[in-house]
Amino acid sequence: MYQIDKVQNRITRLDEKKFFDLGFSERGHLQEWLANEPSALGEELLIIQKEFDGFDDTKERLDLLALDKEGNLVIIENKLDDSGRDVVWQALKYASYCSTLKKEQIFEIYQQYLSKYCNGGDSQALICEFLNEPDIGEVVINSGNQQRLMFVAAHFRKEVTSTALWLLSYNIRLQCFKVTPYGMGNNLFLNLEQIIPTPEAAEYMIGISQKEAAEKSTANVAKNRHRIRQDFWTKALEALRLSQTSLFNNISPSKDHWINAGSGISGCPYNLIFGYKVIRVEMQITWGGKAKNKYIFDYLLSKKSQIEEVFGHELSWERLDDKKSSYIRYGHSVDGDNRDNWPEMIEWLIVHVMKLETAFKKPLAEAIQALKKAGIETGVEGDQQEVPSA
Repeated sequence: MYQIDKVQNRITRLDEKKFFDLGFSERGHLQEWLANEPSALGEELLIIQKEFDGFDDTKERLDLLALDKEGNLVIIENKLDDSGRDVVWQALKYASYCSTLKKEQIFEIYQQYLSKYCNGGDSQALICEFLNEPDIGEVVINSGNQQRLMFVAAHFRKEVTSTALWLLSYNIRLQCFKVTPYGMGNNLFLNLEQIIPTPEAAEYMIGISQKEAAEKSTANVAKNRHRIRQDFWTKALEALRLSQTSLFNNISPSKDHWINAGSGISGCPYNLIFGYKVIRVEMQITWGGKAKNKYIFDYLLSKKSQIEEVFGHELSWERLDDKKSSYIRYGHSVDGDNRDNWPEMIEWLIVHVMKLETAFKKPLAEAIQALKKAGIETGVEGDQQEVPSA
């Protein structure tokens, strides 16, 4: 690894270091780095426990336990300067232990982690948000034998890499990451690189896995859930077209738990949410970059009394400082499994999205004008919208 000197137009080699020489430990340092920045492993992961020892009849403990975006458990084993000989066998045992964990047990494991390390939180709600599911009844996690393995070390022994490659040929989902510390003067750097499988091979293997999953999905719960949502939105959109609002006239039924329509301001759609336990209307603010979105939200929040008076109810104002989007929401508890309730639910959505449009039309336009007058650059930073959360 090299440092670039733009002034001298030269590169300078960084000194490769060893964790041991730097005084770093596996548990106190490498594990903590990954627990707090799991995206260093190349994807979005939700760490749900560390030093997990909740296995019956054994005192063994795995380093980090995580969920991926598909709801699979990920076993992460960390070593420092050397992988050791038995790390693969060790992780395979942990995967076999974890394969029996039920959804409720995983919620409890994550709840314990939140209470011990994160000052509390609702494990079920956070997992729903991470998986973009509208309610806990729709969450599918740790299904079948889809547990994944990740190994992190500065050096992998030949017996480890050869075993890993052999397991990959049998569709065991594993990755090896080489982690290397570097130094320059008093500054330290860390490089994390996936070496097995190579990124190109991993992309090909993921493509095959997704294809196989899609072929099997014809008989699983997800397909049934998508069909139910499609049916609901078909009926809802028919009713919306006969109503006094034209917002959703050009919207097609969706298999997702949400549909949205433009408010007249790009990046500030009105969302309708269909969950089995709650329905909701909301305004999503994802107009430009994070700073612009928070400016718009804060402006609208300053008009809270006026907006809620027009809407007729108190709204949930969710600034979400750590995310690009912000939301202003109003929800209603339902039994969405019962199709007999759908007409009443659809009527509720129509009435309240019309109220939402009336309440926000003028303040939202004023917020955009205030943004421009404040001198904030108004170009949209990226067009991709975040998916409405559950």
